[in-house]
Amino acid sequence: WSRSPWQNSAKVAAMSASSRSLLNWALQASRGFAAAPGAPARKVAVLGAAGGIGQPLSLLLKLNSQVSQLALYDIAGTPGVAADVSHCNTKASVKGYDQDKLAEAVRGADVVIIPAGVPRKPGMTRDDLFKINAGIVRGLVEAVGKHAPGAILNIISNPVNSTVPIAAETLKKLGVYDKRKVLGVTTLDVVRAKTFYAEKKGLDVSTVDVPVVGGHAGVTILPLFSQATPKVALTMEELDQLTKRTQDGGTEVVQAKAGKGSATLSMAYAAALFADSVLRGLNGQPTYEYTYVESNITESPYFASKVKLSTEGVEKVFDLGTLSDYEKEGLKAMFPELHSSIQKGVDFVHKA
Repeated sequence: WSRSPWQNSAKVAAMSASSRSLLNWALQASRGFAAAPGAPARKVAVLGAAGGIGQPLSLLLKLNSQVSQLALYDIAGTPGVAADVSHCNTKASVKGYDQDKLAEAVRGADVVIIPAGVPRKPGMTRDDLFKINAGIVRGLVEAVGKHAPGAILNIISNPVNSTVPIAAETLKKLGVYDKRKVLGVTTLDVVRAKTFYAEKKGLDVSTVDVPVVGGHAGVTILPLFSQATPKVALTMEELDQLTKRTQDGGTEVVQAKAGKGSATLSMAYAAALFADSVLRGLNGQPTYEYTYVESNITESPYFASKVKLSTEGVEKVFDLGTLSDYEKEGLKAMFPELHSSIQKGVDFVHKA
């Protein structure tokens, strides 16, 4: 905006009010990212901060008043991202780290968020994705295990069904694994299910809740519309359509971007919401989210379900509640793929 001499005081006042409104919105960031009075200083590290998810996620974290220090790491370009984000007039200090500064970036972190890796492109299988991202995640998690062993890990890098077991096995090798602190971020599945359900039935999306359980890929994603609130009747056709759209949400974005990207903005938004809940829990305000963790509520050793987050990460994993016949079939159908993905992650670490 130019500041030309002809601007009168009314226009300046209007612009000022607009700026204040925008800043207030940003600080609220959709769900009131607000630190409790006297909340402790918290360092959050983003590994993969210069990427398509990392950049908008870093911006959203800068807006969160629970964050005191924001450490941004990537193999290249991070100082520029850090300089850009640091100009936002919010509380957190920001520093960027390149290449060999990984240890410094994570040291002392309370929360480490990992969106690093390559995004899925049209025609790319999850096996293709695994071959690239598995090694990236293992290397980053090794650094966290050595230099920030008490940090809570929020793992975004796909395929999450495999990368969370990779993280767990890597930390086990280092003798610092804590199942309460290794969390796969599946919040985008919940965000999508809420959005699609609200759109389909004409509901106020801010009042909608839809549990989403299982994993974070295709048929392993199981939205529980029978437990959705507000409760609205769905025909079998609507139920099937909503379920499949939630499962294929990532593919929908990849195809819409025509080979030029994947779900980055919505993923950053969902990851910021989840990180906010993790921080609230750390700061003594227990919160409830859906996340992919080590679990014994089903036959799968890792599973996404509702958890209670508190001062040490996951305090409690909740069971699935009453499922409809449709959901029982979906649960049964996901296990072969989920088990295979988990074992693939475990094998990757032990056969390295």
